[in-house]
This record gives sequence, C-alpha cells and structure tokens, in this order.
Amino acid sequence: MPRDLNEELAGWHEPAAPEDLSLTGTYVALAPMTVAEHAEPLLEAFGTDRQGRIWDYLPYGPFDTLNSFEGWVRKFEGAKDPYFFAIERLDKKLVSGVASFLRISPKDGSIEVGHINFSPLLQKSVAATEAMYLMMKWAFEAGYRRYEWKCNALNAGSRRAAQRLGLSYEGIFRQATVVKGRNRDTAWFAAIDKDWPALSEAFETFLSPDNFDADGRQKVSLSSLTEPLLYKTDPLIAG
Repeated sequence: MPRDLNEELAGWHEPAAPEDLSLTGTYVALAPMTVAEHAEPLLEAFGTDRQGRIWDYLPYGPFDTLNSFEGWVRKFEGAKDPYFFAIERLDKKLVSGVASFLRISPKDGSIEVGHINFSPLLQKSVAATEAMYLMMKWAFEAGYRRYEWKCNALNAGSRRAAQRLGLSYEGIFRQATVVKGRNRDTAWFAAIDKDWPALSEAFETFLSPDNFDADGRQKVSLSSLTEPLLYKTDPLIAG
C-alpha cells in the first residue's frame, strides 16, 4: 500500500534571521527601534490616541511617563526575537508606529509579524500599508515559507487588516493566552510562499502612484485586489 507523504522541499534552504535590517519604501522607512532615536517621538505619537485604545489588545501599555516607556523600548532594543522596527512616515518625517518580526523559525521557514501599534498619525495611511508590504516582501524574498499574523479574536480591526493584506484565515485558538488578567482567544492568519507572487503584484498595483488621484484618493482598493487570492476568508469579516 503506498504511503501518504508530505511534499518534499527540494532546493529549499533555511533563511537567515533578520539582523541589522532597515527597510525603506516610497512612503515609509523602518529602522531597528532604539531608545535614543525613537522612544520620545513614539510616545508623543502614541499620545495622539487620547483614549488609549491602541493599547487595548496589547500585553503592555499604556505608558504614563517617558521613563516608563523608555524602559519598555530598552527591553526590546537589540533583541533578536521579537525584532522591533520603528516606523517613520516619510512625507511627515514622523516616527509614528512600531511593528516586529517574532516567533522567527528559520529551520521551518516560518516568521510572524506582530506587536503592531500604529498611532493615529499612521493609521489608515498608504505609509502603513507599505510598511506591512515591506516586511512581508523581505520575509518571502529572504526565503521564508510562511508569514503569520495572530491577534485577539475580539480585535475586529486587526482581523480586517490581516485579510486586506492578503493573509488567509486559519481559525481560532480558544483560551490561547492570558493577557492583562483576561482570557484571550487568538485568531490565526497566514500567507505562504506560493501566495506571494500574486500578493506582491496586488501590493505593487495598489501602491503605484498611478493608483491615487491628485487628492491622494485611491482608485483601486487593496482589499479588492487581495480578496480573490485568499485561501480562506474570516467569517467575522465575511459576515
């Protein structure tokens, strides 16, 4: 009786982990997060969220003082996993958000994007989309096979963002963790290397200057380009 074996990965090699990595696009630049360069402008940017809602689903924050926030940045400065970026909007010359690579597993070719925290100065901007594109692009071009996104299952905004960026829904892990003394069910999303060529084309179409009119309004939405490429759609978003 023939054996049912998984796909053989002929020619695949373990990718390198991110190190001394900066990413620059048309609208945004990502640099390794440091206390000296980024703590003060980041805290100022996060402070524009007057209600502190950007911290609701994160395991830390909000921070009341620069000293306490510097302590948080110092904890991750130079860390290999999670590998934190400070995100600068080039049009405004403002450091206005963070994101990281984490759960980096070169031996499996798997990497996750997380700790995403965009201040109101970065939210819903082309720069924010390009930041996510640059991270995904680096991962797949470096040789990673799987690019993950996980979030609190109650975080509908994050779930919508994952789908808009072309990451397919993979399910809910119930009672996955405890965060700030509360249960967290975790929603899982991912794209794989086989998805990347079509996703890359979708991003490049969306981010092209030709896709925006003189007032900066998009002509074609990213979600309209990525939705047909999804392996599976999140029922929360579809509903």
